[in-house]
Amino acid sequence: MKQKYLWFSFIFFIIVCLIVQIVVSHWTKESVSAWYPTLVKPSWTPPDWIFGPVWSLLYIMIAISGWLIYKAEYSHNRSLALMLYAGQLALNLIWSFLFFSLRSPILGLIDIILLNIFIILTIIKAWSVRPLASLLMIPYLFWIMYATSLNAGIWLLNRSHLVALSLPFTLINGHCS
Repeated sequence: MKQKYLWFSFIFFIIVCLIVQIVVSHWTKESVSAWYPTLVKPSWTPPDWIFGPVWSLLYIMIAISGWLIYKAEYSHNRSLALMLYAGQLALNLIWSFLFFSLRSPILGLIDIILLNIFIILTIIKAWSVRPLASLLMIPYLFWIMYATSLNAGIWLLNRSHLVALSLPFTLINGHCS
């Protein structure tokens, strides 16, 4: 690939991950201040200030990983790794919508379990294409595994509270028989 095109593709991956981070931030903003503080959280929940720096670093690593896969020589494994990469990025984006915008820890939990699977598959497939791309995804996988435990803990600790909160919404919209 030409040098100019390499830089363009690198910037593209950075921008895509930045857009994901901005959309996620938009979806979480209101819930983080209004809904999330009302939830009972597991004892291993980190302080709120840690999420921004960790996610910023992870999104940079995710972007570089995707770019490394993209710039590898064309092959079936490369194409599959890119599809899995796109899938995990989409699941990452959707999780924030499900958990924070819809305020549904159970839907978030289903999504984040799928996200773990997609990240693992991306790491496995990317290894044959560009091992460094796989290595860059490992901290992300560990963070998502940790986030999965938090999501599951929040769901388990708040099940009755979450049902009670959704009941008025259900009655107002006529979905209750």
